[in-house]
Amino acid sequence: MGIAAKNKSLKVVPVKRNSQKLLKPTTKRIIGSANSIPLKKNSVDLVVTSPPYWMKRDYGFPEQIGQEPTPDEYVSAIIECMESWRNLLAPWGSIFLNVGDTYLKGGLAGVPARLEIAALNSGWILKNRIIWAKEGGIPDPAKFRLKNKYEYIFHFTKQKDYYYDQFGYSMKYSNGTTPGDVWTFGLKRDMSTHLAPYPIELVERALTLACPKEVCTKCGKPRTRIVERTAELDASRPQAKRAMELAKKHGLTAGHIAAIQATGISDAGKALKVQNGTGRNSAEVKKLAAEAKEILGGYFREFTFAKKKDAGWSKCECKAPHRPGVVLDPFMGTGTTLRAAKNMDLSSIGVDFVDHSKN
Repeated sequence: MGIAAKNKSLKVVPVKRNSQKLLKPTTKRIIGSANSIPLKKNSVDLVVTSPPYWMKRDYGFPEQIGQEPTPDEYVSAIIECMESWRNLLAPWGSIFLNVGDTYLKGGLAGVPARLEIAALNSGWILKNRIIWAKEGGIPDPAKFRLKNKYEYIFHFTKQKDYYYDQFGYSMKYSNGTTPGDVWTFGLKRDMSTHLAPYPIELVERALTLACPKEVCTKCGKPRTRIVERTAELDASRPQAKRAMELAKKHGLTAGHIAAIQATGISDAGKALKVQNGTGRNSAEVKKLAAEAKEILGGYFREFTFAKKKDAGWSKCECKAPHRPGVVLDPFMGTGTTLRAAKNMDLSSIGVDFVDHSKN
């Protein structure tokens, strides 16, 4: 059950976005250590953070992370934090961790690579190694190497099944149905005393992808987006246009198109059934698919990649209020993650030795 469900001070307010009531988003700041956060088990839906980079800046706290004698000791400190976050994350939760590298004795220390391997060895699942390609940036006087123009954003999950809204992300940030793993955006000047640059768009992308909008306070399940297939194709593509012409000319029905989409490119696996999962329609589906493929030839593949549409959100039968998704930033800094969450009507928790947002 989410932390908001047991907080009696929170008020239930009606929200037009969905028919069920939704608890008000909250923002919480905790002064403390990233590896020992006083929160309840399964109380966080997503961690989005950028820890201090190794040997970049001394913040003056004895317990700080980033000033370890070696890069391996730094990585061990980050892994210790990640293991403490594991218990805080809900079963569907995941981590987006932004980390850069450091030059040591004339060469890169390989910190992101060391961290990636250590996390895998600790049982985390690496879903993506996202490249943050920077536009602009700070001038670099180095004459014997290229200017560094990117950083890594690792997406780790604790299990194979996790909350993920790729369709929603694609609608917001990409024209395609399969968005890529290179994010291009620049830095924004930060006038606070906390110098580490951390773009709000980085956080918003992570929240869009992996933080549930709403979670039931009774059964604890997040609402998920329902995506349905259509028979619509992109008429600007010659192959798609020809596929639609052939389908119309020969009178292919919606059943024919559904059969193509059920079988996919092969005639095995999910080809044995249509969405109801009973398998009783397998013979008819195979027949319709075969008819359609004979008429369309190679153009049948166009309908296997037809446009999809947003059909709303899943519901539970609990009739209980829902809470907003909760994002945790264990290295809060100036509070960029918290601001991004507020902008998206999500709850957030920030942790740091000092609240830099007041500077």
